[in-house]
Amino acid sequence: MQFRDYYAVLGVSKTAPNDDIKKAYRKLARKYHPDLNPGDKAAEAKFKEINEANEVLSDLDKRRKYDELGANWRAYEQQAGAGQPSGWSQGGATYRTVTPEEMNDILGGDPFSDFFHAFFGRGAAAGQAGRGARGGHRPKRGEDVEALAELTLEEAFNGATRRVMVTRAGQDHHVDVRIPAGVKDGARVRAAGEGAAAPSGGTAGDLYLSVRVLPHPRFERRGQDLHTRVAVPVTAALLGGEVTVPTLAGSTLRLKIPELTGAGRVFRLRGHGMPTVGSPEDRGDLYATVEIQIPSTITPEERRHYEALRALQGARTREGQP
Repeated sequence: MQFRDYYAVLGVSKTAPNDDIKKAYRKLARKYHPDLNPGDKAAEAKFKEINEANEVLSDLDKRRKYDELGANWRAYEQQAGAGQPSGWSQGGATYRTVTPEEMNDILGGDPFSDFFHAFFGRGAAAGQAGRGARGGHRPKRGEDVEALAELTLEEAFNGATRRVMVTRAGQDHHVDVRIPAGVKDGARVRAAGEGAAAPSGGTAGDLYLSVRVLPHPRFERRGQDLHTRVAVPVTAALLGGEVTVPTLAGSTLRLKIPELTGAGRVFRLRGHGMPTVGSPEDRGDLYATVEIQIPSTITPEERRHYEALRALQGARTREGQP
């Protein structure tokens, strides 16, 4: 087990004020948040790492202890391994170890590294250190509840609310969960304290909504960008013109088509893609792929013009012109 440099994790100096630590954490948390990186194990690991660094450096007491021990952290690990029950003190700072069972009761899982536990003791997260020394076992936490939320792409774009029924103590309760704009397929939305009730008056569990975004007939989402296809008449493709492009927001855009535009050409419309979770003003782009629109019927006059055009093209080919 190696020493973890929490300052390096957040990219701040050891003398950084608390405000700088908060800013660094928020920036990194937004970048690596699991909701923005569904299924990305590397991002999940990074998010866990920066969360742990913030847990230590944003707490003045933990930060002081961390700075005091420094490279001598291994001595604490050895003392804890020797089974010292109430903790170990150095420089006036006391460290206490609680059991893994207590950690599971507190957090419903363990998001912290072995180094964190070796340094601070299990149960140090979220201000829990020293609780056992004051006496009293922490009441067990209620179970988490999982539910599925199916969204249209428009709902993922605008944000939505889903009502979920949760049974507590034999009674049904309705919980309205707000799903943020820009949510991705596969994301999990957490409603803290809205899960199952805990026995003996403990903290209720959490409610998690697993998001499934349904396919859309016109738009395809790729990350924060949207892709669509736009029909361009033959005449506009040859001579140039304008076509309308629908957006997921419900508006339409005017797209200028240059002359001699071929099928499959892609146009980028900036800022008309999906919003970013937590920052809806930041949006991806909309990409429109050209499809040449062939008319289903033609009039006799149009036929004469097309035949004349065909004759001209045949003459160019015989003359060896492209």
